[in-house]
Amino acid sequence: MGSVVLSLDAELAWGFHDHETMPEDRVGAARESWLRLLDMFDDHDVPATWAVVGHLMLDSCDGDHDSHPTPDGWFDRDPGTWEGRDEQWYGQKLVDAIEDADADHEVGSHTYSHVEMGHTSREIASAEMRECVEVAEERGLSVDSVVFPRNYVGHRDVLAAYGVKCYRGTQPRRWYDRGPLGSMAKLFGWPTGTVSSTLVTPEEDEYGLVNVPASLYLFCFEGRGRSAVERVTDDPIVSMAKRGIDRASAENGVFHMWLHPNNLTEERDFERMESILSYLAQVRDTTPLRVETMGSIAADIKDDEPLPREPIGPR
Repeated sequence: MGSVVLSLDAELAWGFHDHETMPEDRVGAARESWLRLLDMFDDHDVPATWAVVGHLMLDSCDGDHDSHPTPDGWFDRDPGTWEGRDEQWYGQKLVDAIEDADADHEVGSHTYSHVEMGHTSREIASAEMRECVEVAEERGLSVDSVVFPRNYVGHRDVLAAYGVKCYRGTQPRRWYDRGPLGSMAKLFGWPTGTVSSTLVTPEEDEYGLVNVPASLYLFCFEGRGRSAVERVTDDPIVSMAKRGIDRASAENGVFHMWLHPNNLTEERDFERMESILSYLAQVRDTTPLRVETMGSIAADIKDDEPLPREPIGPR
């Protein structure tokens, strides 16, 4: 018997604050999409790991981040206001909604301010985790699972020092990621490297963290390519997701799907998620299939003893 995991990069505007311009459709839709997704998960009793940018756990901020070692300008877009005024930068009520949901979700971390952990210094990585842990502890939460911004894995030793149990790793490369066949697939718009019904095997790494690799990004095939395919056949991502769910119900391994709430900007995006979640619930209710969070996967692999927290830098 296998397992299915869903993880979400919950970031609102923080996912784009280092871009020259931010996608207005995705930023503008993110809050409503977050809440609609929670309703959909409740409808099908599907738990997920919500990896939340730490700053979103605040309901207000004065905009002063001088103590954070990020370069000058990193926090320039933080308006220094409150959730009721600038709701794309603060998300305390959204985190409340995760905790109040009927489905047994996990609140994880997406760093404090969406720093790419694979492209930063240890000092900054430490500050990002320190801030996350502190704001989570103020809510009575423990940071057990981490999703790296833009999937750039880095500074895993820092995660271990703060007692993190697991992270979402990148999926293995396959034949269609490289070579002439891969190049041809890319020419025709197929999103190589992000589409697969592959089952993954979570493993403990050298730092004592459990790597729960990704299997399928649910919004990797978009735009004109998606529209063209949907005119003649079913949504290919739904088909791939169903195949992965079927494999997880019949084999050992984990099928790990992921997305951002801000991916859902059109009604067809919600239809995609409804198709996947309803199928997942149907298979779970009729076959020996588990639907788990990243944290519960890690708990299956490691013992229940909490990891020691050895903070790096000032508390």
